[in-house]
Amino acid sequence: MKKISFITTPDASYGFSLTGVPQAAVEAADAEEALLRSMADPDVGLVIIDERLMSRGQTGQGMSHDRIQELEQGWHGILLVLPAPEKPPDDVEDYTSRLIRRAIGYHVRLKL
Repeated sequence: MKKISFITTPDASYGFSLTGVPQAAVEAADAEEALLRSMADPDVGLVIIDERLMSRGQTGQGMSHDRIQELEQGWHGILLVLPAPEKPPDDVEDYTSRLIRRAIGYHVRLKL
C-alpha cells in the first residue's frame, strides 16, 4: 500500500504529524526540494502540498503552478494541493477557482 506525504508551512507543523502521516514543514523557498524528496520515495503514492507554499502574485516565493504541473506529469502518483485555511485577498485567485477555470475554460466567481 502506498503512503501519503504532507508538505505544509511551519505553522502547521503539528497538524498531520500527530496522526502519524509523514509531514515536511518547510518555508516556501524550500517547497520544491521537499516535493522532489517525497516524489522520489517509491513508497509514496499521494503528496498533498499546502497552497500557501505556491507562489502568489509578484512575490516570487514558492513554487509556480506550472512547475507543479510539470513535476506531476512525470510522476506515478497523485499530487494534490491543500487549500489555504485563510481566505486570500479578493485580488488573488485561489486554487479552486483556477482549477475550475482550467477545467471548463471559463472564469466562475464564487462568493461564500
